[in-house]
Amino acid sequence: MHLAEGVLSAPVLIGAAVLAAAGVATGVRRLAEAQLPLAALLGAAFFVASTIHVPVGVGSVHLILNGLAGLLLGWAAFPVFFVALLLQAALFSFGGFAVLGANLLIMAAPAVAAHYMLRCMVRASAEGKPPSRQRLLAAGAGCGLVGIGGAILLASLLLAVAGGRTFADLIVLLAVAHLPVLAVDATIGALAVSLLARMMPRALLPVQA
Repeated sequence: MHLAEGVLSAPVLIGAAVLAAAGVATGVRRLAEAQLPLAALLGAAFFVASTIHVPVGVGSVHLILNGLAGLLLGWAAFPVFFVALLLQAALFSFGGFAVLGANLLIMAAPAVAAHYMLRCMVRASAEGKPPSRQRLLAAGAGCGLVGIGGAILLASLLLAVAGGRTFADLIVLLAVAHLPVLAVDATIGALAVSLLARMMPRALLPVQA
């Protein structure tokens, strides 16, 4: 879901860059030292997943896994994604430097939303009882729905603000092409959260948000 340079207008690029910079600053302040290994792992997963593009029509699609990263990292997803997107722009010319803020906002803002919307589903109950497998699977699937769905909405909003009806067909294509990605991302999220609960439950503990 990398938007290319030359698509968005200057005011939209500037506004998105300001919001993205605020997100990165907030994420850096809230990134705990204990989170660094997990942040590095999720950053690498995001980098690899979003580097493999599958051609669809005039464009391409790729996995993002932003909802899963947001569930586990909260605001720290902003600086983690920033590093990955910066490297992709520098090494592979994905997106571009001018549109870096917009792409970061598209992918990281839904990640933070997933954290606040779904974190309660993976926490233990007040009695200390761990969440059921059904709740874990639902939370993981929700990562795909919120992460990819939110990215589609934000990208569509930026395109609509920048080009109005000019980008109407592009917005429809963007949404339709990413529906299979949403399903795959939700499946991976469900399996990953369920696996983490068994093998690395500390990753699901509350973080500063």
